[in-house]
Amino acid sequence: MSSLQPPVVVVPGITASDLHDVYPTKPEHVWGMLTKAWDRIQLHPDDVRYEKVEPARVVATSVFGYPYGNFISDLGHDLAVAADEPVPVYPFPHDWRLPLAALELQLDAFVQEVIARTALMRHYHAAGYTAENGRVDLVGHSMGGLVIAGYMARTSGKRVRKVATLGTPFKGSFEAPLKMLTGMSTLGQSSSSREREVARLTPALYHLLPRYRGAVTADHGLGVDLFRVATWQTSVVRSIAEQIRLHGLDGVGRTTADLIPAASALFQRLLDEASAQRVRATSRLQLGRTKLTKDDWLAVVGVGEETRVHLHIQKRDDGTPFFDLSSVGRKNGYPNGTQDENGNVTARPVDTGDGTVPYEGAVPPFLGVENLVCVTDGDFGYWEILDRALERGVGGKHVTLHSVLPAMNVVEKLVVCHLKGEAGRPGEGHPGVWGRRAPDLPADSEWRPPVAGLREKR
Repeated sequence: MSSLQPPVVVVPGITASDLHDVYPTKPEHVWGMLTKAWDRIQLHPDDVRYEKVEPARVVATSVFGYPYGNFISDLGHDLAVAADEPVPVYPFPHDWRLPLAALELQLDAFVQEVIARTALMRHYHAAGYTAENGRVDLVGHSMGGLVIAGYMARTSGKRVRKVATLGTPFKGSFEAPLKMLTGMSTLGQSSSSREREVARLTPALYHLLPRYRGAVTADHGLGVDLFRVATWQTSVVRSIAEQIRLHGLDGVGRTTADLIPAASALFQRLLDEASAQRVRATSRLQLGRTKLTKDDWLAVVGVGEETRVHLHIQKRDDGTPFFDLSSVGRKNGYPNGTQDENGNVTARPVDTGDGTVPYEGAVPPFLGVENLVCVTDGDFGYWEILDRALERGVGGKHVTLHSVLPAMNVVEKLVVCHLKGEAGRPGEGHPGVWGRRAPDLPADSEWRPPVAGLREKR
């Protein structure tokens, strides 16, 4: 069984699963690529596991066809050694609004189900794959990689053989606070001011807040830890208080001002839960305890696109914080850094990202920069005309490199080579599979990506 390719589970990112309200006899589509029923998906301030508008029962039903459809089907095709011996590749649609601890538990149950189903396939059964000894490979995009990391820490990865993560914000993304403050950001498939109130009561978004050295600076006397209520603009607490007034069980007959303490407590609880999961899933995740090595975890990181890499918090005249969301914090210094006309450094090589996740926010604490594989939008194949056009912007439909990572042919090939443990084979028009070293890995340092025979592209 050691040479048998395990089944694969693909975990999508935030907002990338369709949601249906199955309470009605005929389920109603409340979230999808073209469906955005904000009132139906907003969570309740008294219990953020459930919807603001009840009765309801909103569940995840499927992952988005783009960018995951071709990625999943191509994985199944390229991992199989014979047409009559398929490798099952299961998408894991999840309710992306929930705390990641809840999604970890759901993923655990899903992995057990996938193993049991795979054990019923004849060629797996003949190879000795059983419900007791079976394992899976996990592939996560964006927040899906954080769910996987938390699952690995929770279960010690007993049922996992290999992992691949694509553009995962292990240390966060500035698009998360931007979404919470304005409703506008590159996270997800839409940008609307109506998202602001929904975002502030979406626990999963709190897990994506940036936290790493130098990520946030502030005027004297203000905090820089986004996982503390006092760091935030007071408008966030006021809007949560207003949601409690409008929809909370204790809001009847009370003013928004009356409910500020309750709102602050709810806000801090959501921040604390997200912070605890981040620590457990990343900085305290030790691969040795999961029986995986650095060669078993492929981390693909997007670079070369202007990305918000820094946030400064200003002090208002009344002493309260105000987030500077101007374009000053958006930079792209890849690959050699940039300077102004006076020779002053304006962007370091690491001041880059995939348009949504900054490079420094994407580096897993449990891997070295020598293990990372970076890609840019220049790595689209010449035949990927539609994907390249969408990423670069056609007809006002620009999306970031982050959003289309699973749609990139080279990324799918990287994942296949990693899972199969084989070198990429040269194909027509390209000499095998390539990748780029991390921007802070010197050219004379050893590059050790977990993909055999990977060609370095410069």
